[in-house]
Amino acid sequence: MSSLPPAEIETPLSIEAKAQRGDALETGALPSASPPSAGKLPAIIDAPALPAEPTGRSWLRRAILVVLIGAGAAGGFFYWRHFRAPPLPAGIVFGNGRIDAEEIDIDTKFAGRVAQLYVEEGDMVKAGQIIARMDTQDFEATLKKDDALVRQNEHLLMEAQANVAQLESQLKLAQQELDRTSALLKRGYATRELYDQRLQAFNGTSQGLIAARARAIQASHALEAAQHDVELVKVNIADNTLVAPRAGRVQYRIAEPGEVLAAGGKVFTMLDIGDVYMAIYLPTLDAGRVKIGADARIVLDAYPEHPIRAKVTFLATQAQFTPKAVETKSERDKLMFRVKVRIDPDILTKYAESLRTGLPGNAYIRVDQKVEWPDWLRSRPASDS
Repeated sequence: MSSLPPAEIETPLSIEAKAQRGDALETGALPSASPPSAGKLPAIIDAPALPAEPTGRSWLRRAILVVLIGAGAAGGFFYWRHFRAPPLPAGIVFGNGRIDAEEIDIDTKFAGRVAQLYVEEGDMVKAGQIIARMDTQDFEATLKKDDALVRQNEHLLMEAQANVAQLESQLKLAQQELDRTSALLKRGYATRELYDQRLQAFNGTSQGLIAARARAIQASHALEAAQHDVELVKVNIADNTLVAPRAGRVQYRIAEPGEVLAAGGKVFTMLDIGDVYMAIYLPTLDAGRVKIGADARIVLDAYPEHPIRAKVTFLATQAQFTPKAVETKSERDKLMFRVKVRIDPDILTKYAESLRTGLPGNAYIRVDQKVEWPDWLRSRPASDS
């Protein structure tokens, strides 16, 4: 009996090898095979093994992560230890906000062209300082015309007054002639007709004097009207010279020379350094204890060691951030009220050049006057706060 060739017997895969190959393909891990014997075909092809991460690199990453976490924790503790605000007494409440000031718009009164601007953004200006001029050629021409009308009415008044003086002289003469004729008539040396003529002349001169005086009064009123027109034009010219209404800092320069603006056109926006404040929001329980005029302190993040004296000048009557009408106590406790804390004007006057708006910080309000300010919130001569 002849035997089959060895290749025909060893080439087919066994059922068990096929099963193992299927499991390896599903799991993604191919089992390693022993080197094939001579004359045998390998059941599967060995896949290259993934390189294992070195143990030293893994340890280094973990060490760096631990160091970073420790450094962050230490930094947080240091900040909390040195920069956190000390605890407050029960009679002091606080809120956070930013320094702000009242804005004043400097606008044109009449439509016209911007002639000159004298200040830039950020400049400090004094009350009454000239900061811009508008083109006033049309007003100056009107002023010349009104000046001419004034001179004309002055001459008309002089003429009317001269007529009054002339008629007063004629009336005096007519009165004297009438008196003499009346005396002669009684003696029989004058006729009744001559007396009547003298009387008529006296009455006519008297009425003419009344009319002349009325014309003089009319000329006087016309002169006053012309003078008022001149004053009005001068006022309009002065209004085209824009001045700072208060001391402050120029925040925005909106127009440029040569631009034509409508009436009410905005040229500058300035900050009133006499009204600098911080607006904060307090919950219902704290806001209900605050009173207008209550003593306060402002501590800026940039200058934590220099508290600034302030007063409460405004307390909102309606809540913000939450519904204005609520029913439950838990909802009422969430209501927030706007409170305006104004810096002492004496400090604003002394440090006007150093004033900056937009700086964040906290405002502390003393709701109980019996409570003393903590040491870190008390006024100190060195800071003049």
